Amino acid sequence: MYSIARPFLFGLDAELAHKTALNSLDLAWRTGTIGLVAERRPPLPTRVFGLKFPNPVGLAAGLDKNGEHIDALLALGFGFIEIGTVTPRPQPGNPKPRLFRLVKDQALINRMGFNNAGVDALVRNVERAQRKGGLLGINIGKNKDTPNEDAAADYVHCLERVYPLADYVTVNISSPNTAGLRELQEEQALRRLVGSLREAQERLAVRHDRRVPVLVKIAPDLSDSDIDAAARVLSDLEVDGVIATNTTTARTAVLGRRHADEAGGLSGAPLMGQSTLVLRRLRTRLPESIPLVGVGGIMSGADAVAKMAAGASLVQCYSGLIYRGPALVGECVEAMRRRKESPSGGTA
Repeated sequence: MYSIARPFLFGLDAELAHKTALNSLDLAWRTGTIGLVAERRPPLPTRVFGLKFPNPVGLAAGLDKNGEHIDALLALGFGFIEIGTVTPRPQPGNPKPRLFRLVKDQALINRMGFNNAGVDALVRNVERAQRKGGLLGINIGKNKDTPNEDAAADYVHCLERVYPLADYVTVNISSPNTAGLRELQEEQALRRLVGSLREAQERLAVRHDRRVPVLVKIAPDLSDSDIDAAARVLSDLEVDGVIATNTTTARTAVLGRRHADEAGGLSGAPLMGQSTLVLRRLRTRLPESIPLVGVGGIMSGADAVAKMAAGASLVQCYSGLIYRGPALVGECVEAMRRRKESPSGGTA
């Protein structure tokens, strides 16, 4: 079905297509026809962060900013989905147009800017969802007008609000579309921010009698020395996991393409190599007790396996879903199953 729908969707403005596709998925889920676009959920139970995932293939944050489509997205066969990024207060994001396709490169450029309805709206949506079949991650950020020296208060506020509802929480300090946000990845700023979040996490674990893992999502554009510094901080503070990576500001792989000069983060196939290099370096710098989630450029089952080979325990896709449709989920799970069952493949 997706092969039929894709030409129509790709004929629309990219952001309009995004909304149309999600609304159509919701309709299919409500009417019981979601099976026309989703394959049977492929099982490959995987335990990470102390959680049991039905399979290790997830949806990256950004597709469902406000948690309005949780049940329909879980029905596509993902082992987990991540909603957000959500901020304490609603904000409109950057001016439109702010989402662009680079079709020949199987890529997207976005400068959405954390457009969302605020954490209270997201919480209401999550509370209404049935959440059958997979786990739910919630990705948190800061408001655009919050200065970096006050960022911890925004992140802690969001953590406190979503903590009772999330299976895990991701701290987004790596989007290129909020001015100055990536400065929070610098060693001392990162230590202060993650330290505050770790303290809040331990308080919340006592309050709710439940420990929710907190992950940190980093950029693919860090230098080797910055990656090493971030790894030291994240190791010292014993974070539960790291997501590698967010989108890139680099354009080397798409020079000369239409839209390549648009500001924003590049995702999709051109990101695969760089994001995997960062993933591999992090795996060598972090203790095995800190699992990694590999994201960036997964367009096939082989790409998912390459992320696992580089050190990922779980993978996520976004642009691949746009270009390949829901069939990508099952393809990735089956490729990862074959790797797991291979005598030389290790475990997933």
